[in-house]
Amino acid sequence: MSIAPVIARQGRVAISAQFLLNGAILGSWAPQIPLLLPRHGITEGVLGLLIFGMGIGSMISMFLSGRLLARYGSRAIVRVTAIGCALALPAAVLAPGLAPLALAMAVMGASIAMMDVATNANAFELEQATGRAILSSTHGCWSVGGFLGGALGGVGIASLGSEGHALAVSALSLALVALSWSWLASAPVTDHDAETGTGPGLWRQGWTIYVIGLMALLAFVPESAVLDWSALYLSADHGAGVAQSGMAFALFSAAMAAMRFCGDAVRNRVGAVRLLRLSAVLSAAGLTLAALAPSALLVTVGFAITGIGLANIVPILFSSAGQQGGTNPGAAIAAVSFIGYGGMLVAPTVIGVSAEQVGFPAIFIALAVLLLAIAVLAPVVAASGAGARVISSAGETA
Repeated sequence: MSIAPVIARQGRVAISAQFLLNGAILGSWAPQIPLLLPRHGITEGVLGLLIFGMGIGSMISMFLSGRLLARYGSRAIVRVTAIGCALALPAAVLAPGLAPLALAMAVMGASIAMMDVATNANAFELEQATGRAILSSTHGCWSVGGFLGGALGGVGIASLGSEGHALAVSALSLALVALSWSWLASAPVTDHDAETGTGPGLWRQGWTIYVIGLMALLAFVPESAVLDWSALYLSADHGAGVAQSGMAFALFSAAMAAMRFCGDAVRNRVGAVRLLRLSAVLSAAGLTLAALAPSALLVTVGFAITGIGLANIVPILFSSAGQQGGTNPGAAIAAVSFIGYGGMLVAPTVIGVSAEQVGFPAIFIALAVLLLAIAVLAPVVAASGAGARVISSAGETA
């Protein structure tokens, strides 16, 4: 697949906007979650079950996304799921009862997850068409969207109410979809693919895909740990106040977003394997510092370093997965997403129970060791695949 430079530029702008939209809707949903308890008169346990159902919807959609991408192409799936995300948010907020709420949350989880796979597949196709890495910067747009959605969500709810905020986010999202509709680029779906959904299915990939999926899981779990437990660790173990405890994840996210916008240039220069190794070692060092630091300030610095290290691991892994996917890179990306995100469903509970027994420092050091495993496995991303590959300026096959 090759496309004209102007089409490639338009496609990159459009898919970056979809990454931002996906992150913004998820970020906008976060401040709405606590409001569900008084609105529906439910307990935290019931809310946990609803969130679990949302996760199940995500996993089911990832399972189905590979064949749908093969049949309809990434551009069509991005469009449909973007509309689904935009409509699911107000549907969940305006749900009149528990049953409609559970259904809306499951649809939201499914839409966000399938859109995540489709946007990654679309960005991968542009990488192959242009011979340049772009996945890190598109993931940076997702981080910016998540930050904006979360940061402005509270303000929007306070000024517009929860319903008004959800409707406003939905309207803005649909407008963004409309503006980028015609600019989205995509690889053509062959007649054979359209008829049969060929190419490796979700569970018919080579062994390399499952190693890459394991590496994604090893990267997602530390990210989830910082999100879920950094504030509690700072307050409980270091006596940090609410503002300082919350700053840890904010700096982690900001560092990750900034590094993702630099990641494509670095990857094009030094190659995927080398960048993956450096990223894994740096993130492991950051978590180790956070675990052993004597002060809250150094702990926060450690989490920021972790964000810098983790920033480009998942984009590299998704790009590598696409290279292994043959005629259906979307299925390969879906498989890696399924394994990686599946780990995130159970990680918060496992970490929480384990921390009660051994403490957070031991947990963070254990996660640092897991990140070093990514450095050891890094050569897997250079394994020979069936598709075209991004060639870095350093001469390494990414």
